[in-house]
Amino acid sequence: MILGALKNLLAAFCCSAALAGCTVGPNFVQPDSHLPEVSFTGDGKAPASHVPAPTDPTWWNVFRDPILTSLEQRVAAANLDVKTATLRLAESRFQRGVAAAAQFPSIDGSAKYTREQYSNNGIASLLTGLLGPSAAGTKIGPIDEYNTGFDASWELDLWGRVRRQVESADAQVDQAADQRRDALVSSLAELARDYLQLRGVQTQITIANDNLKVDRDILQLAQDRQQRGLQNGLDVENAAAQVESIRAQIPQLQQQESEAINALSLLLDQPPGALRAELGVRTVRIGPPHVPLGVPSELARRRPDIRAAEDSLHAATATIGVAIGDFYPKVQLNGTVGFDSLTIKHLYDANSLQYMVGPSVTLPIFEGGRLRSTLELREAQQQEAAITYRKTVLQAWHDVVNALVAHRLEQNRRARLQAQADHSRAARELARARYKDGVSDFLNVLDTERSVLQAEQQYAASTTNVALDLVQLFKALGGGWETTFPDVPSETAAFPVPVNPLTVAIEAAPQPH
Repeated sequence: MILGALKNLLAAFCCSAALAGCTVGPNFVQPDSHLPEVSFTGDGKAPASHVPAPTDPTWWNVFRDPILTSLEQRVAAANLDVKTATLRLAESRFQRGVAAAAQFPSIDGSAKYTREQYSNNGIASLLTGLLGPSAAGTKIGPIDEYNTGFDASWELDLWGRVRRQVESADAQVDQAADQRRDALVSSLAELARDYLQLRGVQTQITIANDNLKVDRDILQLAQDRQQRGLQNGLDVENAAAQVESIRAQIPQLQQQESEAINALSLLLDQPPGALRAELGVRTVRIGPPHVPLGVPSELARRRPDIRAAEDSLHAATATIGVAIGDFYPKVQLNGTVGFDSLTIKHLYDANSLQYMVGPSVTLPIFEGGRLRSTLELREAQQQEAAITYRKTVLQAWHDVVNALVAHRLEQNRRARLQAQADHSRAARELARARYKDGVSDFLNVLDTERSVLQAEQQYAASTTNVALDLVQLFKALGGGWETTFPDVPSETAAFPVPVNPLTVAIEAAPQPH
């Protein structure tokens, strides 16, 4: 261990003598994402003149819904998850400042005053004895001492250990920024999903009310036929049961509507129900059947989670250099300058000046394997970060392809369900007419009515799923974070704790005695 340390010391002095900027440890190289330069739907390389257009960062505009667009434009400034990520980015920048401070000298000022009384029966009696018989029995009074000055120290970063620490901190800042982008992408997608689910539930409520109106007409028809003696009360009871069955569905749908409105309110830092008047009632807009996708290789720059995984790999690579730097001697320049006097009036005289300056070298000789284990730990963490990066890239590719397939197949399913709903409505009208003419029994009317209700509900659910699959596709592509963020605060005071209006109302309410 001693020979190895001396070898490191020799190499260090040789490096310093050559005036070369030494930075130990591996240099970070941007990893290859291995994503192809082809379209997501094609098999060959796209010609330069036919490169697929990239996805619009403001992808929510494809739904042509001004309310959705207005909500999405408020996410970056209002969402609490984004605000939390913004503060974490600020925290990482402060931590980077702490790491960078090690590159500069450290200077501390000090001032001290002491008053000390020595024991006349202790060592002070020996001192008076040395002065001769004339000083025997003399008491030594209190001694005042005044001291002021400065201490300075500076570690010479000969091997780049501190520079690697700063490099790692820079990468962590980039990682926090990309995690902030990822928080925005997730919030944008979550808001769009909640909004479209709200519109889907409202469509279901409209379908239930429309079918309820039709079933009431059928019930009235059955009651008219019973009054004319054309049938017994069985048809009336069956029709009434169908009416109540549809009525029973509406409260559950209204509950889902309220939950969706509250979910949107939470995403925008609003109390429950605050957006109800603004949201109103609208139908689902599914967007275009095809949207620009770009090429898979763009995912490495568009997906914030891929960027964050790359930043984590960069930080892990830099920490290897920090661990290697601990094997080398630490060279530090130390200095002290000050004034020392027994009286304050002579404190700043030239004769009161005292100073010390000189270098110090600390050489690790025996650490019980701590340095070697730390280095092996950092290397293992770098390998883990590399695997995480590869998995993140591969998962992103899978996410896009899965969302693309789901969107395409759900559109095909929606077309079939639309045809089914059209046929079911036509069958219901025929059964109703035949029943009114007394040609068919009432069970055919009930069966066709149930078929219409089920077909329309399935069609509405499929319409919502088409829109949701499109949102999932946009989220998988990673766009949306390019929009303007609120400024990162330089102080945490830039983010005061918000006042919840519900809390204010509760505190203002009379308290029970």
